[in-house]
Amino acid sequence: MVAALGLATIGLFLALVMTKRVSVLVALVLVPIPFALIGGFGPELGTFVLDGLTTVAPTGIMIAFAVLYFSLMIDVGLFDPIIRGVLKLAKGDPMRITVGTAVLTMVVALDGEGASTFLITLSAMLPIYQRLGMSRLLLTAVVCLGAGVMNMIPWGGPTARALATLDLTSAEVFTPVLPAMAAGIAWVLFSAFWLGRKERIRLAAAGAPLTVPAGTASGAADTSDAPAAPAGAPDDDGAPTDRPRPHPLMMAFNALLTVALIVSLVVEVLPLPVLFMIAFAVALVVNMPRWEDQHQLLNRHAKNVVLVTTMIFAAGVFTGILNGSGMIEAMAQGLVALIPDALGGFLPLLVALTSMPLSLVFTPDAYYFGVLPVLAESAAHFGHDPAEISRAAILGQMTTGFPLSPLTPATFILVGMAGVQLGEHQRKVFGWAFGTTLVMTAVSLLTGAITVTF
Repeated sequence: MVAALGLATIGLFLALVMTKRVSVLVALVLVPIPFALIGGFGPELGTFVLDGLTTVAPTGIMIAFAVLYFSLMIDVGLFDPIIRGVLKLAKGDPMRITVGTAVLTMVVALDGEGASTFLITLSAMLPIYQRLGMSRLLLTAVVCLGAGVMNMIPWGGPTARALATLDLTSAEVFTPVLPAMAAGIAWVLFSAFWLGRKERIRLAAAGAPLTVPAGTASGAADTSDAPAAPAGAPDDDGAPTDRPRPHPLMMAFNALLTVALIVSLVVEVLPLPVLFMIAFAVALVVNMPRWEDQHQLLNRHAKNVVLVTTMIFAAGVFTGILNGSGMIEAMAQGLVALIPDALGGFLPLLVALTSMPLSLVFTPDAYYFGVLPVLAESAAHFGHDPAEISRAAILGQMTTGFPLSPLTPATFILVGMAGVQLGEHQRKVFGWAFGTTLVMTAVSLLTGAITVTF
């Protein structure tokens, strides 16, 4: 009963979002409530919601100050040299730009934090896409692919959960899948090349110029699939050279502060919300010492903060109800019960193939702490090492799948900053992201990271 309610909740949510019947925010808040009431959880509904909001509160705070920080850095021109450099190297070629986007994303994603990866990459690359009239859906797709494959690193969320849940080491889980991860990276670069080539053809057919003189606005290409006024984006023309160049000393300070912030995020000197709050306050005082300028900055970017953070708290309502009511746990048990004994020898392969799509259904905590232990225990009865199940899981569950899952707050940063709809983003990238998992699964089978028995 509870598992069926959970499936109905997630199914209705995905249907409403992907068909654009209602906004994501409305669906996140309202869809789980009637199913919780049907299940008899009315008296506990408030507690479930508050628990969910408490869980996502640190993320919401971090995102609010992160958006403000990187918006300030955009305003003061920190990313202008990067934008000019990429434009110069790419020479206005959409294919080179998309490949460059993939490389930049995978480098930034080494910090293991999806939210900061999207904030940094979108801040740097979105103005370029705007100037050339390139599709913002293409941008989110390529960033999604790059961030997804890099989320397998041991200090990333999914692998860390897999290690902790089954008391395994990185050498047992991550090291054997390194060849598969390398193949996944190669697939991401190929995908970026292919998608960029198609974008080049589209822009050429639309008559858009493929070279952009310095100081000009974006080309006249059709961007009907990319809504205007994205949250967290810079000015509409996206042309960094239109602004006065900042003083070199100020540029150096902002660059050092940003590098220090990123390093602090990686080594976790302080909790992420605290780091972004401190960094923003310091940057604001140094760059805009006058209260009037600070007030204007806050007014200018308040809308972006509200758009993104309200989505995060709405997601807290959704996951709070599903977790508190036991729907996710019941779905996990039901999933395991569906696997017949005859397929036990293929369990690692089945886990790998289903890992990415199940990112749309299970949160990382629900999967790695709820589903994975049961799967590993079942696999042991069929002669498989539990570490195999962990390796299979990280090939897709909240790795390649996390940047398009509605259950991860970082997804809403990605689509919110780019100004695209979640459903459109999912349709654009799902096949390519699943392709990453398929490629890595094939290599894992060839290298023996996962095995099948007959």
